[in-house]
This record gives sequence, C-alpha cells and structure tokens, in this order.
Amino acid sequence: MDGGEIIDNYASKLQVVTEGEWAGWSWYPGGDPFEDLAGPFYCRLDEQGRRVCAFKAEKKHMNGGMFMHGGCVMTFADFCLFWIAQDAIAGTRSVTATFNGEFVGSAGIGDRVECAGEVVKAGRSMVFVRGLIVNASEGGAPMMSFSSVLKKTGPRT
Repeated sequence: MDGGEIIDNYASKLQVVTEGEWAGWSWYPGGDPFEDLAGPFYCRLDEQGRRVCAFKAEKKHMNGGMFMHGGCVMTFADFCLFWIAQDAIAGTRSVTATFNGEFVGSAGIGDRVECAGEVVKAGRSMVFVRGLIVNASEGGAPMMSFSSVLKKTGPRT
C-alpha cells in the first residue's frame, strides 16, 4: 500500500499453523512489521490450488461506527496481492506500485474475512494482480474488489 513493502526472504518466513482455528493455514510472523500489527493474516492453497488469504475481524480492525476500517481492508488487500503473486515474484524484491480498490461491503467483530484473486499478467518487471475480499461469515458477501501492479525492483538477496 505504501509502495515500499519489500519482499526479502518472505517465503522463508512462512510458518504453518498446526492447531486451533487456523490449523492448516500459514502466516508470516515477523514478515512485515505493519502487517504484524494489523493482522494476523493467514494464507494457504485451497483444494483447487488457488491462493487464498483470511483473518478474523477484531475490535482493533473497526472504525468508530464499529464496521471494519477501510485502512484495515486495504492493508489486508496489500498482504493478499503479494500472496496471490507469490509465484510471479519469486526470487525478486517487489513493491506495490499502484493500488485501486472499490469498497462494496463491510465486516464486524468476529466475522471471517477472506480473499482470493489471480495474476492477470506477469511481465519482466511488472505483475498485474486482481482480487476480491469477501465477508465469509455473511455467505461470501463482497467487501472490496481491487487491482494492483507490483514492481519487481531487483533480485532477492
């Protein structure tokens, strides 16, 4: 989101959750300080091999009206686009170059928020991604559609 998220050994920090509500999902503890504060956000490959992300809405994610804060939704979307594009950006440092999102719904405390998406095109230096964030607790009601461009800035060191 801020255009400065650098993926450096990101995949090597992936840890699988082995018990509890998120068993079978993975997360990146210590992967990104802001996402650690905003999350935790989880990711996995679903039964069809799609890259999906999720988290449970807490009070810290709400705005003054007790609906999910738009900044939280955008932060989650930024996390998701890097997971969705993981294969296309492997071995590189990448940053968010552009981000467009349309807010179409919300979530409340305790709701499960999920995202799936796709790489539209993976070029030599740019990766185009789109996704849909939904409120899974409300039958998959859409919350935000987004598109983004990731800029590969160099090889991962």
